[in-house]
This record gives sequence, structure tokens and C-alpha cells, in this order.
Amino acid sequence: MFLESAKQNGWIEVICGSMFSGKTEELIRRLKRAKFANQKVEIFKPAIDIRYSEEEVVSHDSNAIQSTPVESASSILLLTSDVDVVGIDEVQFFDDSIVDVCQELANRGVRVICAGLDMDYLGKPFGPMPTLMAIAEYVTKVHAICVRCGNLAQHSHRLAASDKLVMLGEKDTYEPICRHCFNKAMQNK
Repeated sequence: MFLESAKQNGWIEVICGSMFSGKTEELIRRLKRAKFANQKVEIFKPAIDIRYSEEEVVSHDSNAIQSTPVESASSILLLTSDVDVVGIDEVQFFDDSIVDVCQELANRGVRVICAGLDMDYLGKPFGPMPTLMAIAEYVTKVHAICVRCGNLAQHSHRLAASDKLVMLGEKDTYEPICRHCFNKAMQNK
């Protein structure tokens, strides 16, 4: 009886922060724990994210978990019947319909765990992240370490010259920096 009523209670968890802060690492950790507990888990990522693998969610530390790449948020609903936990990596790359998808899954009794950048390279809220953070029951903000001064980093500073909002990259394209170093870097542009 308890398990039956517990299944009725879904919720949304958001893991956010800058690049190199451990968002994906934390997502993988939570999903592996759910699998260990014999929960039915499905993991998704945007099809455009092919940096490390086309079909796995991979952290910068090379930890990986099998995932399903999807072109749109609506595809997630089609692929999640009879699941206990849904993980979504790089959620900032989805359009705003991802919010409704997460809401519907949680309302069905699914635990939804999203990981993504909370700010873009200009320091502005990124895509659907502010809304997801507002409606989530749990929000975990993780931080990298500023590569310039050693303080907590919350910004993903773009090193490459481009005005495109979405630009996939790694350490050669982005660096994690703190508020002070970010403001200094933006003044010098």
C-alpha cells in the first residue's frame, strides 16, 4: 500500500551551474542510485549534443550512462511509459516545451531530474532553466572553481569568438570563472 501511494508522488529536481561544475556528474550519480534501487530509469539528452558520445550522457570526468538522444522535448513523453525516473541532461538546449514535459511527467508520478546550465555565456538566464528552477521541488546549484583566481565559479566564459547562443565546446572554448573575473572579462570585450 505504501509503495502504491509513493508512486503517485512525482517531482522535479534541477541540477544547475556553470560548465565544469559537476552537473552531469551529479545527474549520473542520482540516476545510477535509482537503477541500483531497481527503479525503471530513462535518460535523455538533446540530439545536438555529440561532444563525447552520440548515445551516452558523459561527464567531463568521463563517467557515462546510456541515454536516448531526442530532437524535441515532446519525444520524451512518447518514450517514457511505465518509468519511475527520467533524467534529462543539457536541458537548457530544449525549447520551453520541456517545462510542460517535465510537469506532465511529475504529475504522472515520475521523478524528473534535469541538469543544465543556468546561465548562457553572457551571464543571462539560459532558455527554459529559470522556469524549471521555479517549478522544481528541489534545486541544486553546483559550482566550478574559477580558473583565474580560485573563487567559486558560476559563469561559463566563452573563449572562442562567436555570437551564437548555442556553441558546443570544451576547455578550449569555455572556462569557468567567478563573478569578479567575469565582469572584468566582459569589460575587456
